[in-house]
Amino acid sequence: MMTGILIGIHTIISILLIAVILMQAGQGGGLAGGLSSGMGSSIFGGRAAATALSKITTWFAIAFMTVGILISLTSAPETIDSESILKREADQRLLDLSVPDIQQNLDIE
Repeated sequence: MMTGILIGIHTIISILLIAVILMQAGQGGGLAGGLSSGMGSSIFGGRAAATALSKITTWFAIAFMTVGILISLTSAPETIDSESILKREADQRLLDLSVPDIQQNLDIE
């Protein structure tokens, strides 16, 4: 139950992280210039918009990694079997290493 909730939160964070990364202006201008039509420059100012998106990206990335670690911790098995499969099979097969009685095996008349 807890793992399902965390996976849902992780999905939402990943979608938001993708959106924020795509909104950042890269060398090609990014989606920030195309979608906002200069609105980001008028609200935040040119440099402030980039700084705000950078901070938001950092926080979403931290949240993404934290939730990913929590998912791995909650979905880990409770008990860990440290004995190898080969050792377990070897212990199950009992080898008869006793020396056979030669007198019984020889057919002397």
